[in-house]
Amino acid sequence: MTVGDVALLVGLASAVTGLLVLRRVRPTWYWLSVGAVVALGRVLITYRSVMEACGLTERPTRLRLWVAKVARREPSRMVPRLRRVRITRTGLILRIRMQPGQEVHDFAVATERLRHAWFAHGVHVRAHKPGWLEVRLIAYDVLHHVAMPREATGSLLRVPVALRSDGRPHMRDFRKTPHELVVGATESGKSVYLRGLIKELAPQPVALVGIDCKWGVELSPFAPRMSALACTPEEAALLLDALVEEMTDRYELIRAAQRLGSDTPLEEITSDIWGLPEALRPIPLVLIVDEVAELFLVATAADEKRRDHMVTQVIRLAQLCRAVGMYLEICGQRFGSELGKGATTLRAQLSGRVSHRVNDEGSAKMALADVSAAAVLAATSIPEDRPGEAVAGDSSGGWALIRSPFTTLHEAAATCAEYADMTPDIPALAPFRPGKAKVPLETPAPALETA
Repeated sequence: MTVGDVALLVGLASAVTGLLVLRRVRPTWYWLSVGAVVALGRVLITYRSVMEACGLTERPTRLRLWVAKVARREPSRMVPRLRRVRITRTGLILRIRMQPGQEVHDFAVATERLRHAWFAHGVHVRAHKPGWLEVRLIAYDVLHHVAMPREATGSLLRVPVALRSDGRPHMRDFRKTPHELVVGATESGKSVYLRGLIKELAPQPVALVGIDCKWGVELSPFAPRMSALACTPEEAALLLDALVEEMTDRYELIRAAQRLGSDTPLEEITSDIWGLPEALRPIPLVLIVDEVAELFLVATAADEKRRDHMVTQVIRLAQLCRAVGMYLEICGQRFGSELGKGATTLRAQLSGRVSHRVNDEGSAKMALADVSAAAVLAATSIPEDRPGEAVAGDSSGGWALIRSPFTTLHEAAATCAEYADMTPDIPALAPFRPGKAKVPLETPAPALETA
């Protein structure tokens, strides 16, 4: 072996070692430089054979059968047509035209077989339009080191809060999903999720209201951007009364602005604040409850009276406040029917669900059982070494594995301080504005009948 051969072998070994290190340390760089070309060639070469092996073909049409008979050859089965392949920073996106008789479910049940056939980390299928399918091949574990896509930009009441396992941003859209339940055990990443949400909402013209019955230790750092903050159950009871009053005033405003006369143009009739003229429209409001179980817990008979009143007010808000631009973000370590009267009623109003790692299966079922049994299984399988990972579902039955980007307390607090001048002053909530004198605690009104 000559010196040149040895140098060539050393060079090849160094190149292979470098690629392996790059694949482990910077999987995105490895994918864009080497992996994408290899994966693209594999898909194009093996596409037909993989479709046949996975049972994703259809019987030939009568015309094909007749042509094959005339040509005296064996008729081939019809394969879904691969129309376009796009390379992204996380994998490949295949645009497929399905054959007549196929449906999205046929491909969804074959995702695991497709993943192994094409050596992908994950495969996600979703309908694009009638007859068309989008298959995402994920090249590596995108949730290991979360990097939000550059196109993950928000709009009013629609903000990116996490990354989905298919590489797309998970958006918290308050207009689409007004109320959400977020559960998670200690050190599961629930607080990080909440920090990221507050950080994204802070630059927007939105009123932030907090209830943190842990003496405010979780939400007080964001006080410069909050229009109201309650730090004890006693303060929470009064703040909820003020929010119900604010909700009532907004409904009165809508009713007064409707002008349901015979001469009123149809396009001016509205049943929510978004149909009002901008000059009359109240500012949207997001209520964040950090530990909802503290609103349910009682120690004495007096606490039980206050508890019933608070729960009734929260349920009333959840049922009615969407139309007036008031939204709920309910968080807790534990949420179950054993919390007491009103727990399941409140849960039914919270159509958005996010379950981080929980200490018991009951909390996962309470959050996701009415979404999907598979979502419950995924939530109970989240490992301890993946803080921020969660299962997000909605009332439609869809769910996805997500992970929040790590947001430090200082980053979120700094953003709130930067946009403190955008904090709206709502007269009904003025006594609860952080930094002002505390409101006198009064005995709450008798508990109202739960709707």
